[in-house]
Amino acid sequence: MRKAKRIVTYLFLSIASLFSLFPFLWMLVSMTNKSVDVTKGRLLPGTHFFENLKQLFLTVDMVPAFINSTIIAVITTFLTLFIASLAGYGFEMYRSRGKDMVFNILLLSLMIPFASIMIPLYRLFGDITPIFPSIGIDTLAAAILPTVTTAFFIFFFRQNTKMFPKELIEAGRMDGLSEFGIFFRIFVPTMKTTYAAAAIIAFMNSWNNYLWPLVILQSPENKTIPLLISTLGAGYAPDYGVIMTAIVIATLPTAIVFFFMQKHFVAGMMGSVKG
Repeated sequence: MRKAKRIVTYLFLSIASLFSLFPFLWMLVSMTNKSVDVTKGRLLPGTHFFENLKQLFLTVDMVPAFINSTIIAVITTFLTLFIASLAGYGFEMYRSRGKDMVFNILLLSLMIPFASIMIPLYRLFGDITPIFPSIGIDTLAAAILPTVTTAFFIFFFRQNTKMFPKELIEAGRMDGLSEFGIFFRIFVPTMKTTYAAAAIIAFMNSWNNYLWPLVILQSPENKTIPLLISTLGAGYAPDYGVIMTAIVIATLPTAIVFFFMQKHFVAGMMGSVKG
């Protein structure tokens, strides 16, 4: 009975894994086929990968878009980790009057859709542009600043900070460390699994962000990878082989980041502070 149950479990997990991986496998196969084969649903690898790759680089300027997406994603991830972890640490470690009420109000912001604040944000950056052109409309800074952190990441770090041993903080204070010294020299190294999990989520969110860059970035030289891919499908007769090739290239950075830090991802999501 136990053996039959185990077989059913493995069979279910295998089928679920196949369904989960199928879109990615189909994307890999499609980038080696002609557009007409992709529309027919061909599931076998073809011989048109290099033709699709050549056509992609002839059609759009991938390198600047790749660099723009990398700059935005890396800076956004770094600022998100720094601000959210500092806020989460402060909310959990320090006592102050009304702290929980402020935190609950902060969590309410999760219910506000970004689309509802997009127009006010655009007008705000429009007012800033004549004064500080370097962070105004159509700059990478404008694409980064509204997304540097969210209430979710502050909540995530606060929940993980609950597992942090408070004795280490007292030991740091007894050794004469300042509060920032305790944070950077004790808290940050101890919570590296939490930082790894948050870094993966923040990088993926920023890399795949489409709506805000579409609104704020207007020059062709400032386009990001998602915006560039959307232009490939906007023609009268889109080449799906080329589009699939672009999507695979766009997926590589997030896959590399995930596989590089996957050992810490599960521990970080579980709230562990083990290295």
